[in-house]
Amino acid sequence: MFIDHPIISNCESDEWVFRSENWISDAAKIDKKRKRRERNARPLILCGHGISLKIDKGCLIIRDGFTHYPQKQTKYRFFRGDLELPPRILLLDGSGTLSFDVLTWLSEQGVVLVRICWNGNIATVASGSGFAADRAKVNWQHETRIDNAKRLAFAIDLISKKLTNSLSTLQSCLPRTVAVELAIDRTQDGITRLGQAIGDMNEVRAIEGACASAYFAAFKAAPMQWAGTERHPVPDDWRTYLSRSSLTSGKVPKNRLASHPLNAMLNYAYTARQAQLQIQTVADGYDPTIGIMHNAHQGSAAYILDLIEPERPKVDAAILGFIQSRTFVATDFIVRADGVCRLSPQLARMIAMLV
Repeated sequence: MFIDHPIISNCESDEWVFRSENWISDAAKIDKKRKRRERNARPLILCGHGISLKIDKGCLIIRDGFTHYPQKQTKYRFFRGDLELPPRILLLDGSGTLSFDVLTWLSEQGVVLVRICWNGNIATVASGSGFAADRAKVNWQHETRIDNAKRLAFAIDLISKKLTNSLSTLQSCLPRTVAVELAIDRTQDGITRLGQAIGDMNEVRAIEGACASAYFAAFKAAPMQWAGTERHPVPDDWRTYLSRSSLTSGKVPKNRLASHPLNAMLNYAYTARQAQLQIQTVADGYDPTIGIMHNAHQGSAAYILDLIEPERPKVDAAILGFIQSRTFVATDFIVRADGVCRLSPQLARMIAMLV
């Protein structure tokens, strides 16, 4: 486990290099070979320091960042109309430069550029097609939002799908423990209640909240496995999953600024999926700021927060499968001075690739 800006010993530095190379190797195994004339459908994920995007002789030249030393910097060259050109480029934290010419080139080629912060929040989405709203679809959003009956029906359908997917995750991704059985029973009960007469939005949220509490409590059945803790200890809180909320949030439980590695991975994975949904929503002509179940705050993508609800259990399934197939070490994570947990750059890249 690294603290922000520490004095790193040679031993710790060697461990950091080993784990970074380990995640690079694992990420390479995810890539699937394409058919000869098949266009690349996978995003290009960049991380580390010294990332560079520039245009040279009409080509897009990309240099990936450095996350450890020694490391050979990866370079990409894309031509216009290149089948290798990724549909999305994700910048995971890190640092670097890009030019205005790059933005124009990406726009012409229909490539979306997404910047994700270290805490798992979307900083910006630069869409090649821009926002061309479909009046009929935006009107539907407005009308559904202001009509209480339509809004309630939308929310019931949304949370019903979420709970159905949650049930699938509980049954297929976790060993059967008392907590898992309780979560399954509560989720099934929640689905049943949503199929009955619901009075208002508060009742929908109450059902969702009760199910979520049991759902995340069941994650204790899949603890993370740790190695090398005698040399690099991990906090006791990391050995058992306690809750979805962060211990650093004070008296009010909040999911942001994760204090547990699993929550940090979930935050990153949710954001990567949210970026995909936002790109598709804008391309389809909807207004991402007009939420139906969720309320917009300062132009937030409230409609995307609606759409991601049924997707969250699917993301959970991917992350639960990932942590149960891996053994982690402290150097896979960084702990800030305020106790917030961050992912190492190469692990963050791996998490983004999973979804």
